[in-house]
Amino acid sequence: MADGDEQQSLSQSIKGRLQEGVQNSVFKDKGLLDPDAVIDEDRIVGRDQQLDDIITYLRPALQGNRPPNMLLYGPSGTGKSLIINAVCQQVLELANAQGDRFGVIRVNCQTIKSHDRAVYRLVESAAIEVGVDPGVPESGVSTDQKLNRFYEILSEYFDSVIIILDEVDLLVGRQREPNDEPAYSKLLYQLSRASQLGRIEGHISVAALTNDPRFMENLDGRAESSFNPQDVVFPDYDANQLQSILGRRRDAYQENVLEDGIIPLSSAYAAQDHGDARKAIDLFRKAGEIADRQGEDMVREEHVRGAQKEAERDRTLTQMQGLSTQKKLSLYATAVVPIHSHRNLNAVPSTVAYRVYQYITDILDTDEKSRDSYLRYMSEAETYNFVTSDKRGRGYGSGVHKEYTFVDDPEVVAETLQSDIRLEEVEHDEDLVKSVVNAQIEDFFEGE
Repeated sequence: MADGDEQQSLSQSIKGRLQEGVQNSVFKDKGLLDPDAVIDEDRIVGRDQQLDDIITYLRPALQGNRPPNMLLYGPSGTGKSLIINAVCQQVLELANAQGDRFGVIRVNCQTIKSHDRAVYRLVESAAIEVGVDPGVPESGVSTDQKLNRFYEILSEYFDSVIIILDEVDLLVGRQREPNDEPAYSKLLYQLSRASQLGRIEGHISVAALTNDPRFMENLDGRAESSFNPQDVVFPDYDANQLQSILGRRRDAYQENVLEDGIIPLSSAYAAQDHGDARKAIDLFRKAGEIADRQGEDMVREEHVRGAQKEAERDRTLTQMQGLSTQKKLSLYATAVVPIHSHRNLNAVPSTVAYRVYQYITDILDTDEKSRDSYLRYMSEAETYNFVTSDKRGRGYGSGVHKEYTFVDDPEVVAETLQSDIRLEEVEHDEDLVKSVVNAQIEDFFEGE
């Protein structure tokens, strides 16, 4: 076969496989399972009071008046972005229908490292919103020049604008001294004073979104006074609300592809994790993605459990990136104890885990640290929220020992750590590790 014919055949094969994957997918409208999607109000659950408050605060924009600044706070995944974006979208449509020049500028502060960068992102977002060139470079000009350009765009294209600063508390900037003003404080002061100082011709309102209920305490006094927001509090969702949220997005899937237990199980996992709707929606979506990968025509509970394991593995991997080899070995040795134990262990005795750690360092021919070092490493694992610990006495004259309980599935922790190239050697000796674990457990409990 000629190279051209072979290339054409390969192209057709790839195209056919892509089309087949789309046609056989369990999804109908996967975009509904994007946690950041702006959704219809009939999909909003358990946020009636917050919805009413934000509608009340934004209504003046439709009457030619300036809405108040707002502070939306509550844990991650409780609907802050969802509600403010949904209401702003409706205000935007109504304002446009009556010929008003209303605008919404959205900036997520999570990855912005400085006040100057935040101002440029505002310029960039405003320019994209109205379809013009930013007019200033990202670097090489002063922050004031960028801010002036931002105000210039707003004055030219809007009579009223709301600026949504998501995860605003992460915009700390370069604080050289503990008492230095955070970058978000300076930005909020500038934005909330712009109209009063005549920097723009129209109205500016700011909606700041944060997970930190003490956010206002960190503002400079001038910023606090000029920002002066209306507070909207977002509590955790409960399991029933999470079920309703997923139930109103089930049309993201084809009809009759969801097993009955999918929504309750996804909701139960997310409810354990502080009622985070984002995590519930992520699990609900990932379960379908796993079903698609496996060529299944139904989404089953096993796919939700697989999605939960993937989520735990991703979180664990992210947290582990900064750990030294010795800390990983300590955590791994502790995790394999409940995995291989013949006893049903609710918690792992530190004595057993340390002896397993000693054995594993011997297999790997690596340095063996002291028991005190092991305990110190595990204390650090506790600060990373891998484990919790408790002290337990073994009876008169036998002293006290620490016990560790894993926050996530210890199998997930162990599997993630095995991706470390040095720990792959331990896999080949799994039977030996298992026998060592059980020998140490029997030795430990013999005196009880």
